[in-house]
Amino acid sequence: MTAKTRPARPHPLNTYIERLQAGGALLPDSPDNVAEVVGILKSYGIVLDAYAVNLKYIGDHQFLVIFPFFKYFNGEVNPAKLFKHWWHDRINYEYAEYCMRGMMWHGGGGLEPYLDSDEFKQMAEVAIATRFKRNPLFKGMGSIFKDFWPEQVRQLCYTTALGQFWTVMSKIFLELSDRFDAGEIKTIPDVVQHILDGLVADAALPITYAPLINGKRYEIIPESAGITFLIDTGVPYVEAIFFRGTPFQGTVTYNAQEDQIPIDQSAFCYGALYADPVPIGGSGIPPTLLMQDMRHYIPDYFTDLYRRQGRDQTGLRVNLCQSFQKSMYCVTTAAILGLAPHPITSQDPAEKEANTAYLKGWMDRFIKSRLSNVQGMQLPQK
Repeated sequence: MTAKTRPARPHPLNTYIERLQAGGALLPDSPDNVAEVVGILKSYGIVLDAYAVNLKYIGDHQFLVIFPFFKYFNGEVNPAKLFKHWWHDRINYEYAEYCMRGMMWHGGGGLEPYLDSDEFKQMAEVAIATRFKRNPLFKGMGSIFKDFWPEQVRQLCYTTALGQFWTVMSKIFLELSDRFDAGEIKTIPDVVQHILDGLVADAALPITYAPLINGKRYEIIPESAGITFLIDTGVPYVEAIFFRGTPFQGTVTYNAQEDQIPIDQSAFCYGALYADPVPIGGSGIPPTLLMQDMRHYIPDYFTDLYRRQGRDQTGLRVNLCQSFQKSMYCVTTAAILGLAPHPITSQDPAEKEANTAYLKGWMDRFIKSRLSNVQGMQLPQK
């Protein structure tokens, strides 16, 4: 048999391609997996709602506040909240800002080019001038460092955009939990379909930004800019947070001579789908904050599942990260299905070929991921 006639070797992750084309998901279907995914997403939905409220508050009411000491208080500063804050008996909003900065750094979608447009620059200049019209020091600082204030406004745009995105995702996850409690969600494909339906339903939802400055709103991202929920925030979020991420300090060196971090951002693989859960149980690793927040809201059946599986409660944050990764593979499955060129279960030869090529592109990115760890099997290597 010649090289020209030799059949093409199957993709090393061809099992998952076949599973998706058969109507399955990246995560195997089992009653325990369903309960684990829904349980962690219920907790995540509650936490996301809190994150979203705060991000939108910061964008709306903390516009270019130079020393935002109370930005995590959502406008309610009192002794009780101060003591809870100092005692760290609170939601860790720092994690939300970590995600926002990662999303801003990696860019993508329509938001990034809009924030480089002349339209944005003109609107930002008006808002900045209004904010500092009685502050000659900061106004003069903007004249010397011309990109400083516009860059802060760009960050605030990502802040509110992520808050609006998470508002929708929180609703999707909490409705999933309600449907599970009502007996409507019974399989992993049910979970994926619910998430996919939610993404599609709000795909065209406009992302806008008009902060309150001196009692008046100033448009910075108008609806006419055409920034929408799915393509301009959802897809860049998956790319930045699920796949690329940022290397956790203390786990790899930032020394360029050591060459431990890729030079090309597109080669980053530090996102949620790649992260080792063990370091996430320790301090100094940003997702530890998320696990700490979610542990307060896990449902009873989720705790019972852990107990039945013999999971050590002393390593709860590590266990929660493992469950969170399972749930994120379900969310990723929904994103893959939603962006496919044709219905993923199509048997039309041309459509199936196009879908297979599309899925191979995704599988290339899963080679080094922790997909095998949520399967209970080893990933084949190239």
